[in-house]
Amino acid sequence: MPDEGMTYGGGRGGRGPLRIVVVDDNPVVRAGLAALLHGREDIEVVAQAADGHEAYEAALTHRPDVILLDVRMPGVDGISALPHLVVLAPVMMLTYSRESEIVREALRLGAGGYLVHGEFTADELTAAVRGMGQGRAAFTATAADALLAHVRGQPDRPPANSSEPLSQLQPVVAQSSTARRAVSMRNRKDFRLSSREAEVMELIAAGMSNQQIAATCFISEKTVKNHINRIFAKLHSTTRSEAIARWLGVSHA
Repeated sequence: MPDEGMTYGGGRGGRGPLRIVVVDDNPVVRAGLAALLHGREDIEVVAQAADGHEAYEAALTHRPDVILLDVRMPGVDGISALPHLVVLAPVMMLTYSRESEIVREALRLGAGGYLVHGEFTADELTAAVRGMGQGRAAFTATAADALLAHVRGQPDRPPANSSEPLSQLQPVVAQSSTARRAVSMRNRKDFRLSSREAEVMELIAAGMSNQQIAATCFISEKTVKNHINRIFAKLHSTTRSEAIARWLGVSHA
């Protein structure tokens, strides 16, 4: 069982050791991570890389099961490399960078998890890597808090370095915390949602997947699906887009 300090979101069958690429510009950190992981019988570190370009070349060559990716690196940084890496293998951010906009941008670009150094043990790291190989997300406390702060409407800046325009939800995301709380409370009352259902609906409107919602709310993906089914029934919607439109007041029954 993973320790309580980590949040896990739900596979990969037994096909031999998990093949890992470790990406960090600090050679000491890189070697330490590789040694730690390589000592587990079900994990094999097949390559190390010092920046995003080297990571891409290593992923093309070795076709790993999981890539562990730092954010701030000289040359090609982790955020810039991320869209190119996620098409080759699941990517977990493993970094000292804890800024909420970086956490959100990494997830928007396809990262399957976000671990901040100093917030996990060696056993939690290996559990997170194994979980990633089975399609489960993992977040340490800072990353989970950043997501919760965003969806609960605390003031924040839009994601940096966006390569494409924000979705039609941008005006709502940019609203003040007071305005967003008022909208959420009104909607919860109007649609007769429970507090948890309203929270899940806010996360849906923020563009999160079921896996990300599960990790953020500390619940299973099955529970997320159950909440969504009830939300759809109460909002008289059959799709995410319909539910979001009704929640944001741009569509009527």
